[in-house]
Amino acid sequence: MTEPSDLSSIPLPKAARLSKSKFLSGLQCHKRLYLEVHEPSLATKPDAATQAMFDMGTEVGELARSRFPGGVLVAAGYRQSEAALDQTAALIQDLTVPAIFEGAFLHRGVLVRADVLERVQTAEGQFCGWRLIEVKSSTRVKDVHLEDLAVQSEVILGTGLTLVSIGLMHINTGYLYRGGAIDLMELFSIQDLSEAVAQRRAEVPARLAEMSRMLLQAQSPAIEPDQHCHTPYDCPFWEHCTKDKPARWIHYLPGSKQVASQMTQQGVTTIDEIPAGTKLSPIQRRVKENVEWVSAKLGPVLKAVQYPVHHLDFETVMLAVPRFSETRPYQALPVQWSNHIEAANGELRHEEFLHKNVSDPRKVLAESLLESLGDRGSICVYSPYERSILEQLAVAIPSLKPALSRIVNRLWDLFPIIRDHYYHPAFSGSYSIKSVLPAMVPSLAYGDLAIQEGGHAASQYYRMVFVETDWIERATIEEALLRYCERDTLAMVELRRALMDKSKMTGETG
Repeated sequence: MTEPSDLSSIPLPKAARLSKSKFLSGLQCHKRLYLEVHEPSLATKPDAATQAMFDMGTEVGELARSRFPGGVLVAAGYRQSEAALDQTAALIQDLTVPAIFEGAFLHRGVLVRADVLERVQTAEGQFCGWRLIEVKSSTRVKDVHLEDLAVQSEVILGTGLTLVSIGLMHINTGYLYRGGAIDLMELFSIQDLSEAVAQRRAEVPARLAEMSRMLLQAQSPAIEPDQHCHTPYDCPFWEHCTKDKPARWIHYLPGSKQVASQMTQQGVTTIDEIPAGTKLSPIQRRVKENVEWVSAKLGPVLKAVQYPVHHLDFETVMLAVPRFSETRPYQALPVQWSNHIEAANGELRHEEFLHKNVSDPRKVLAESLLESLGDRGSICVYSPYERSILEQLAVAIPSLKPALSRIVNRLWDLFPIIRDHYYHPAFSGSYSIKSVLPAMVPSLAYGDLAIQEGGHAASQYYRMVFVETDWIERATIEEALLRYCERDTLAMVELRRALMDKSKMTGETG
């Protein structure tokens, strides 16, 4: 029997009114939608890096409006739905308005706000309908964007408007900024998705009706956490839904989640219950064995370094809208480095650099770095990232390419050394420095720092240089950035020392 799809027949309270964001939550997981509506306080607040992504999306959306001269913004906020609906209706009737930004539409109990609704005319100048455009700070069309546009277009069409085109406006990473005014036609790409969205739209009414009925239940749906919790976005209720799971829950197994899903189907709930003979990756096997393991080759590998040993870490910023000539959207621009230098006798000194103004940071940063690194000693890093940044600098600054290339040849990556030659149960399968350091050097974690991870550092740098005007606040951010980057390189020093101690253990212990 076909379920009714008219939401007006479902007595959903206004507070639980569906929107495009709630629709997307419901597609990911009905339990997520239920909790968002009925128990939003259970959600984990977005971390600093995630909030920075939201802020960047807002900035990109505001800039995108400049592509539509004369367009008018519906000023009423997202909590002022009635006012927004009235303002939108008035702008639709005003034929002098070529585009409406954040227009509000309500149909059958579903409220959406459209990024851009552009008035379309024929070659003869006759109005023929509207073009719906969703603006994203992403660099390509994703499946979730089609679902987003499907529910928006379903509601807008339901109000009686004619949509002649439906598209996605996103950042074009192929755009090379050469100074002066930003070329908005090049910065943004608009892809027509009318046909693909129409196919998705056919399923929207039934999905919305199903979600609305679910929201009337007395309790949230009994849905177990699984891979869907992280696709297309990390669910903010993950911590709530997993708080009672055992410490060795099968879904904490690192790597491909296919093994965890297969084990779950077989009734396995913990990593310790994984049957012998199950095909596991080397890291998964280490996690299952859950014992400290030291390779017999660890000592010789560590002794391959040449003194003085430099310990290098970069912090970068990725600007959706490029500000410096010869850069592209989202290009990683190094703005800070830290270098701990260890002499053969164990003596340690620290040098650092932080670019603090709105000029292009690359040349002055590279010059200061070359001076610090000199021409002797291994350069310890903890990922291929520093190599890629140095190689990009060499391309961007031809005069420094020979010197930077010599620096690249001295790099010595600590990450694969730990991955291939040491494991501690406290790693929980992660070789991130944020996981490795607390396990090996507990006194040197990141918990005492104002900035504790790279995404937060990038967002705070952007704020310090491009947003903040209060000099006290700028100084506070500067100090936090310096201490964070310094901790990353000191961490490598202490990890090397701790690994040398571990290498003295006889043979392999796992």
